Amino acid sequence: MAWDEEDTTVYHVVVNHEEQYSIWPEYKEVPIGWRTVGKSGPKQECLDYIKDVWTDMRPLSLRRHMEETSLQEAASAGKEA
Repeated sequence: MAWDEEDTTVYHVVVNHEEQYSIWPEYKEVPIGWRTVGKSGPKQECLDYIKDVWTDMRPLSLRRHMEETSLQEAASAGKEA
């Protein structure tokens, strides 16, 4: 596609096991490790959707680790009091 041509591709919004979002052309098979979330449409519409729903850019494993660390620190602080 030339730079001046309109992108008429329909995209799917996809997410991986770490809850990281991306878009993928509808005509291609979704890569292993990714799944669709039920949103599809023009590129900008899909990107706007991602902007609205992906509010925490940290991978899921990091968020879980930080939550566990916070809970452990809170429990330790409670024992010291």
